[in-house]
Amino acid sequence: MRSLEDIAEEYEFLEGDERYRLLIELGRELDTMPDALKTDATLVRGCSASVWVYPTGEPGKLHFLADSNAAITKGIVALVIAAVQDHSASEVAEMDIADALAPFDLKNQLSSNRTQGVPNMIALVQDHAARIAEQPSGG
Repeated sequence: MRSLEDIAEEYEFLEGDERYRLLIELGRELDTMPDALKTDATLVRGCSASVWVYPTGEPGKLHFLADSNAAITKGIVALVIAAVQDHSASEVAEMDIADALAPFDLKNQLSSNRTQGVPNMIALVQDHAARIAEQPSGG
C-alpha cells in the first residue's frame, strides 16, 4: 500500500473525475478482507455504503484490513487505512487522522453522503487500536 504522503502528492495534481479514479484505484489496492471478518463488530456505522475495518498484526505494528460494497467508499476507507497502516496501536490511538486526511479536502471533493461516515471510520480504527494498545503484552 502506498503511503498517505505519496497518495496526497498524486491527488494534488488531479482534478474532478481523476480524483474519483484515484480513490477507486486505492480501494482496489487494499488487501482482500475475508468475508468471515465482515461482521457486525467490524462494520462502520453511519456510512451510506457498507464498510468493514478489521485490525491484524501485532500491537507494535498494526495492519488493517478493510472493504466496502461501494468503489468510492472503499477508496475513502483506503485513505484512512493508509494514514495508520503499520503504525503501533498506541500511535494510531493517539493520531489525528482527520488532520492527516486534510490535504484531500474530502468534504469539498465528494458528496456529503460519501463523507458522512469518515469520522466513524476514523473512530472505529482508533477504537480498535486503543483496545489493542491496552492489552498486556504476552511476555
